[in-house]
Amino acid sequence: MKARYIRVSTPDQKLERQLIKQHPDEKLFIDVCSGTIPFVRRDRGKELILDKQIDYLSVSSIDRLGRNLLDVLNTLKHFERNMVVVKVDNLGLESLVGKKPNQAFKLIVSVLANISEMERETMLERQREGIAIAKAKGKYKGRIRGSKEPKEDFLAKYPQVVKRLREGQSLRNTAKLCDVSLGTVQKVKGYVVL
Repeated sequence: MKARYIRVSTPDQKLERQLIKQHPDEKLFIDVCSGTIPFVRRDRGKELILDKQIDYLSVSSIDRLGRNLLDVLNTLKHFERNMVVVKVDNLGLESLVGKKPNQAFKLIVSVLANISEMERETMLERQREGIAIAKAKGKYKGRIRGSKEPKEDFLAKYPQVVKRLREGQSLRNTAKLCDVSLGTVQKVKGYVVL
């Protein structure tokens, strides 16, 4: 069975770019999470790993599998051991050729996964630099360390989360339905009497 794995970091990101080369016979696995989360800890990634019917997996680019070199290589190794062909669309390469590992694929993917990890580190460094500059100019609006937002103010920001939790929705479902993080839903649950 063929499958396609799609990952976006936030719910407001579009999936169309990753669906361009989708075929109607592909089973879709879509995660909304950071690329730094290990593949086996993602909801749909975990399902994909456990699905023994999959023998061909397509991804639009290698950074969809993750932004951590070791995690990407471990994920690919798992698929290789289980004879699942992984195709990276933007490279036009497959991990297995004639049921044997494609050495060119391994080389190119390890380089690109390393670059992807480096891009993430560069982005975080720029973010830290920007915050430092804003602080120096007195324009940084971050919360004062150790301060706490009043419970009522916090809950007022998330009325839909409160509503879904009171309806009996699971934490993960609530996070997806309300486009918030699981941590936010857990924090709201800590304040709300169900």
